[in-house]
Amino acid sequence: MREEVEREHRSPWRWQGMGLDLDEHIRQRLAARTRRVLTARGHRRAAVLIPLFHQEDETYLLLTRRTEAVEHHKGQISFPGGAAEAGDPDLLATVLRETQEEVGIRPEDVTILGTLDDVETVVSGFIITPFVGRIPYPYSFQPNTREIREILTVPLSFFLQEDNLRTAYRYVEGRAVPLYFYYYGTHVIWGATARIIKGFVEVVFSG
Repeated sequence: MREEVEREHRSPWRWQGMGLDLDEHIRQRLAARTRRVLTARGHRRAAVLIPLFHQEDETYLLLTRRTEAVEHHKGQISFPGGAAEAGDPDLLATVLRETQEEVGIRPEDVTILGTLDDVETVVSGFIITPFVGRIPYPYSFQPNTREIREILTVPLSFFLQEDNLRTAYRYVEGRAVPLYFYYYGTHVIWGATARIIKGFVEVVFSG
């Protein structure tokens, strides 16, 4: 499936063949399921935002490439977000705060469309809650240069093409654990970020 191009007085978010705007389609798909919630079990709680925006005839995901100065996931491609802090009333507050701190997107400019399954990172010890949100575009992003080396924008259509997802396996205590990779130009999107994207595509666009 791909986004239907609509111009002028018609919404650019309308999804082909459904009679729904894309953001409404995402809302309905995410609301119609029971989200997997993981217990912390000694892990830290964290949240990330999957920011979607529309530019010309395409919907994009915004990602970041982290610097080598950050504590976790040095140099990796990730979504804006981070660990919960004591002053955060909930994980939505966490993700909005972290997104503003990392890339300068103001909380009032984010329209939350729903929440995906929790994702665990074994090495860094986080339980991540991914939020899906729409942001306006164009936008004056202000990346925190200590944490963010680069802002990346990748077409949603790239992730909807199944042959762009690569899978490898590692064996943990005799059990095969899948590792997912997306190769976009010179960039490799892997780890928790690839798992989150794969889950987003499966929940929202499969079936």
